[in-house]
Amino acid sequence: MNRPLASIVLVTRNGGQRLAAVLDAIDAQRGRGDVEMVAVDSGSTDGTRDRLASRVDCLVEIDPRDFNHGATRNRAIAAATAPIVVLLVQDAVPRGPDWLDELLAPLERDPRVAGACARQVPRPDASAVVRHHLDRWAATRLEPRLVFADAGRLDALPPMERLTLCSFDNVCAAIRRSVWERHPFETTPIAEDIAWARDVLVAGHGLAYAPSAVVEHSHDRSAWYELKRTWVLHQQLHRLFGLRTIPTPLHLARAVASTAALHRRLVSAAGGGLADHGRAAMLAVAWPLGQYVGGVTAAHGRTAWRPGGV
Repeated sequence: MNRPLASIVLVTRNGGQRLAAVLDAIDAQRGRGDVEMVAVDSGSTDGTRDRLASRVDCLVEIDPRDFNHGATRNRAIAAATAPIVVLLVQDAVPRGPDWLDELLAPLERDPRVAGACARQVPRPDASAVVRHHLDRWAATRLEPRLVFADAGRLDALPPMERLTLCSFDNVCAAIRRSVWERHPFETTPIAEDIAWARDVLVAGHGLAYAPSAVVEHSHDRSAWYELKRTWVLHQQLHRLFGLRTIPTPLHLARAVASTAALHRRLVSAAGGGLADHGRAAMLAVAWPLGQYVGGVTAAHGRTAWRPGGV
């Protein structure tokens, strides 16, 4: 068997019917017949493993207690064989028959590029609040991007600009295996993609954003989940860049007030009901509070305060 041109690595746990849509979208890609499929599953109980077993070339199974965003992806990539590895999550549905070609194009055009990530668009049922905040993420823009930055340039920038330069998203991304072999993902509970982006930029590689490669992906999660996730994320952003987006209680109070007002306008404009307003109000507290507590705990070396279950 010839070596595949690309390996698609799919991270799964209880993927449900949306996983079927992802697999169907991958099968629909044209012009890329020599593609390997690798899935890494962490303890699915809903039939996901059986569905994968008949449709992937390699199924890696791990204990859910061992799941880690960086280490788990490293394990799956190690089982893949192609020179380019496409990382995809189980609920990011590729759009269009040329998704894969468009995602791989930046790496095929320029050997200096270590990775490229796709554009994310919200699911049709996404709330107005989620749509608004997703639109602010770098992986939703319409303009392509190619970034190079050495350690000197990064160190000279303010924390937020360093984060912007290192924006990368493993929801859907293609990476060069030869670069990953020298720079594997960190064993980290979150932000393994951003940490990897920083490392490969410092090593002299480039990163691309390919907005013509599109996946449908968004989440309407509980405020409690978003608080925990934001808390852990901002601990990592402080570690990586020294970033504290909400540094004081006064900044926190102002952020909660302004976010609550914004959410009220968004929900009202969308014709949302009482339940929608209630959830939006809770998110207006959860997201700023997570940023504040994540930053302050990291700044004081108290990462043991991190809530579990993210």
